[in-house]
Amino acid sequence: QPLHTLRNAEKELLPGYNQFEWQPALKNVSSSWDVGIIDGLSGWTSSVDDVPADTIARRFRYDVALVSALKDLEEDIMEGLRERGLDDSTCTSGFTVVIKESCDGMGDVSEKHGSGPAVPEKAVRFSFTIMSISIRADGEEDAVTIFQEQKPNSELSCRPLCLMFVDESDHETLTAILGPVVAERKAMLESRLILSVGGLLRSFRFFFRGTGYDEKMVREMEGLEASGSMYVCTLCDSTRAEASQNMVLHSITRCHGENLERYEIWRTNPFSESADELRDRVKGVSAKPFMETQPTLDAL
Repeated sequence: QPLHTLRNAEKELLPGYNQFEWQPALKNVSSSWDVGIIDGLSGWTSSVDDVPADTIARRFRYDVALVSALKDLEEDIMEGLRERGLDDSTCTSGFTVVIKESCDGMGDVSEKHGSGPAVPEKAVRFSFTIMSISIRADGEEDAVTIFQEQKPNSELSCRPLCLMFVDESDHETLTAILGPVVAERKAMLESRLILSVGGLLRSFRFFFRGTGYDEKMVREMEGLEASGSMYVCTLCDSTRAEASQNMVLHSITRCHGENLERYEIWRTNPFSESADELRDRVKGVSAKPFMETQPTLDAL
């Protein structure tokens, strides 16, 4: 046998290895990792300089992790199709998967008598949960849900994607590590996954909902000032004083795009305002937001 066919045969024996394809192929995603755990800073080594880059984070490639999670649910998917009376052989496309993303600090993880590499003594974990899988059969108006996670907040349904040594308030390092994750996620939104489930190739689309971030993390990812800010709300522009006067009439006004525009104003100060005037204009946006969170009610 030529070497590459042996290599491919060997790969398929690895635990967690699944053959899959994206149509169209994913942009901005390295094609070299077939399986396994990769350095969380892949491609960003030069941007984080105060700790040895290869020790700071470990993660799965996002699409490989999603494939693995779907394969774990293979029996549930087939069972769901049967229960709904859907003919398995006609259901090959039109699957929609909703993913809940979560990210939170894990507190102090320092070694007591450590002689390991100098890394930050805080850790952050980014994980995801498959919330539901539905299918829209040919010619049907409504999608039919064939899988719903019964315990969406349980540790058991939550899959770790990236573990990092970083303090959750270190915006720069967090951005550097989760930047590639965001790029992969963005690429997956514009493509379909082709994966064999129940012996047939089927196509899946993914939707991501960032509802597993607590308020501190939402502020971090959206580039807002931290909790001590006079702008208290992650969803609108009210100040502490306004909020205490008015406990009822709030509207959700913030969105990711608007925060980006405000960051640009903060960065460029186009109207040559003083620091206080500028701050009042951008309403507590001070860092570049890097992860899109929809203005839905968050985990709190």
